[in-house]
Amino acid sequence: MANPCRKLLFNIYMGFYCSTIMPKMCICSQLSMSSTDPFNKDPGAFPVATNGEPFPWNKLRLPSMVIPLHYDLLVHPNLTSLDFVGSEKIEVLVRDATQYIILHSKDLEVMNVILQSEEDLRYRKPGKKLNVLSYPAHQQIALLVPEKLMADLRYSVAINFQAKLANGFEGFYKSTYRTRGGKTRIVAVTDFEPTEARTAFPCFDEPLFKANFSIKIRRESGHIALSNMPKVKTIELEGGLLEDHFETTVKMSTYLVAYIVCDFNSVSGTTSSGVKVSVYASPDKWSQTHYALEASLKLLDFYENYFDINYPLPKLDLIAIPDFGSGAMENWGLITYSETSLLFDTKTSSASDQLWVTKVIAHELAHQWFGNLVTMEWWNDIWLNEGFATYMELISVNATYPELQSDDAFLDVCFAVIKKDSLNSSRPISNQAETPTQIAEMFDVVSYNKGACILNMLKDFLIEEKFHKGIIHYLKRFSYGNAKNDDLWSSLSNSCLGDFTSGEFCYSDSKMTSNTLAFLGENVEVKEMMTTWTQQKGIPLVVVTREGRSLRLQQERFLSGVFKEDPEWRALQERYLWHIPLTYSTSSSNVIHRHVLKSRTDTLELSENTSWVKFNVDSNGYYVVHYEGRGWDQLITQLNQNHTLLRPKDRVGLIHDAFQLVSAGRLTLDKALDLTRYLQHEASIPALLKGLEYLELFYHMMDRKNVSDVTENLKHYILRYFKPVIDTQSWSNKGSVWDRMLRSTILKLACYLNHAPCIQKATELFSQWMESSGKLNIPSDVLNIVYSVGAQTTVGWNYLLEQYGLSMSDAEKKKILYALSTSKHQEKLMKLIELGMEGEVIKTQELSPLLYVIARNPKGQRLSWNFLRENWTHLLKKFDLGSYAMRMIISGTTSHFSSKDELQEVKLFFESLKAQGLHLDIFQIILETISKNIKWLEKNLPTLRTWLLVNS
Repeated sequence: MANPCRKLLFNIYMGFYCSTIMPKMCICSQLSMSSTDPFNKDPGAFPVATNGEPFPWNKLRLPSMVIPLHYDLLVHPNLTSLDFVGSEKIEVLVRDATQYIILHSKDLEVMNVILQSEEDLRYRKPGKKLNVLSYPAHQQIALLVPEKLMADLRYSVAINFQAKLANGFEGFYKSTYRTRGGKTRIVAVTDFEPTEARTAFPCFDEPLFKANFSIKIRRESGHIALSNMPKVKTIELEGGLLEDHFETTVKMSTYLVAYIVCDFNSVSGTTSSGVKVSVYASPDKWSQTHYALEASLKLLDFYENYFDINYPLPKLDLIAIPDFGSGAMENWGLITYSETSLLFDTKTSSASDQLWVTKVIAHELAHQWFGNLVTMEWWNDIWLNEGFATYMELISVNATYPELQSDDAFLDVCFAVIKKDSLNSSRPISNQAETPTQIAEMFDVVSYNKGACILNMLKDFLIEEKFHKGIIHYLKRFSYGNAKNDDLWSSLSNSCLGDFTSGEFCYSDSKMTSNTLAFLGENVEVKEMMTTWTQQKGIPLVVVTREGRSLRLQQERFLSGVFKEDPEWRALQERYLWHIPLTYSTSSSNVIHRHVLKSRTDTLELSENTSWVKFNVDSNGYYVVHYEGRGWDQLITQLNQNHTLLRPKDRVGLIHDAFQLVSAGRLTLDKALDLTRYLQHEASIPALLKGLEYLELFYHMMDRKNVSDVTENLKHYILRYFKPVIDTQSWSNKGSVWDRMLRSTILKLACYLNHAPCIQKATELFSQWMESSGKLNIPSDVLNIVYSVGAQTTVGWNYLLEQYGLSMSDAEKKKILYALSTSKHQEKLMKLIELGMEGEVIKTQELSPLLYVIARNPKGQRLSWNFLRENWTHLLKKFDLGSYAMRMIISGTTSHFSSKDELQEVKLFFESLKAQGLHLDIFQIILETISKNIKWLEKNLPTLRTWLLVNS
């Protein structure tokens, strides 16, 4: 998936959304079951089925006595009555004799179940009707057989079932869209990851239970049906119905099954290896599919060559779904996307939009290998899917679209997760998850971003060729099967490992040696190293103290919001130790030095005198660095004298680390701000944007707190200090991707700060656009800015809302909705929220990002928080508790708070939810974030005030 997140790529629109949002664990073995049931205090006790009879299974995980081999599935959705009927025949293999079969089933009415043995099938006997018991708490049904099923025999289980099409974004659900002529059309679509296939058909709904699927879909003649595989034939039935038959799938997990009934149009092409690729969208948006097709063809060709494994299906469909809960979902052969993650409108899509669409397509195509071909054994290792797909965005987009310069954007992937991972409430990458809610919460920045960042760090450590060979070995070894953490480390260890200087490569055992490490006599074992990154939460802080040519190194756990002098700090450090592949450079040469820090302290000797040392070269390592003594002063001096002697990514990393260290009480805010003073000479846009990001963050924080003197001084500082950059911006789409992103960012900020020339130009363009009845083509990179300025008048706001309902471009609709949310009038903000709840003009899927941006508006922060509390039960009817949307709503409306009164309000609200049996891990993350915000203000507000007075 693409999320965050869920998939954390997850519907993050640059400038609109935000990324925010151990004891060793037992890794489950092949087809093993959970030994404990959190719903039963006595794991030996058996639950009671809905009919009062004992239910024969008491665990959340399915037993392994019976496994599926093949599903023959027929589904008929009725797009008028909004329900569906289905039937299936599941061929199963009995591994151990049993008198029951346990399946997953949720919200399905199971009407009839027939069991046939191999003999029954051979002689066409009718089979036996089975009794069905239901235990909804575990989303399971038990099929009771009259005679014990014998081991090593195959049976066929035929099940008839029916249900309503779901109203949300999961399972088999209805989606709607409005045509240009104003008519409403209905689409039936599936989205099963992680645990929703069971809502569409009874099944063995766990990743390990892979099987083949033969799917048939009934539909009316005005629609088409799509599924994972190509259609082989269509049969005409009585009453004008058509039944499409699709080829049998390869062996795969249930969460990858997909089928859709719609009236969409498509554009198609063929890869160099002969795979047909098609992109589908609603008819009025067909013209926006061409870029996605071009990107998909390029990326699929790249992946086939890079992985040395052909895409195993004859076709690949990508389809833009009007109502979709995440960025995208990697169903094998039929990838579903939100419209903003797939469609590209040449008139209204910005440079950021293009980069986003390209990355999401790259992410989902990577899943066709990482996740689909090789699947994690259980959801505790979902990072093997999501972390790899996020990492492969970097590799594939760099190779296929070098002009997008996505390599520089990858730094923010790592910086985003550090915000969460530096809290004590974070979690290990590989983390226990049993219930559907716990599993859903695994789709977060830790699985996606941190997973990608530690893979990138390992690639840099092993060198790319070695890492590349290792992942090919991993994919080939576990194709059509399941894998766990250790399988990956084994593949990377046993691939061709080489010497850092000789250039010779050879097969070796599980240990690798490099000459850069050998001078200390070190051998590095991949599994031993990487276990320290996947089995414990958090991120290390490397403290560097320089004494002449000696570098004293110390590693700690980096904790944001917890200071070294705090009483709890020491206890939070215990038992945390990483094997950190350090890199560093000096002022004396361009050589990248390497060292693995395995202990809490260590010492390195420099070969020559140097004026500064910089660790974490190009920010490839997942750690924060603090320079004790004069270390920071030396680096700041170098930045001011000649910043180009430090690599561009190193300059970005220094800015990031400095402000992170402020939040941990290890560096003073004035020192971090002093570091940014060199930016007036900075030509690297990522570094410039990183410094600007922190200044803007502080401005919004002060603005929401109504600290008027600091807000005003910071405004004047930004406009004066960055005036040369602001004044050189054109209101166009010219330049490189980073030129265009700088333009969008800095003009947006300038107008927000009421910079007169910016307001004047935006007002002029907005007036011309209104006079043209919305037909004037404003450059897409400044569209967001023009709309936001226009939305500040009642006439402009109302006109934008009208255009929002008419626009056929989702890229434009995103920009309009953001602009509407910047209004200073609470009644207008409330109207937006009400429209989001209604789900007609503003789709329900937009409610979570909408609440997020309204909460960041000083006039909307209390409004959105009060709305959450007053409408909690209504929100739960629209979004599952553990869903990405609900987590974003909760976090978005609360995590920016920074007062003790607000903290107490949020605590009381969460306690009331817990009293109702509702709990999410994110509750503690939010409380810790608010506490951190309070502490930051208490410590740094006086410093910020003084620094601005001195530097204004």
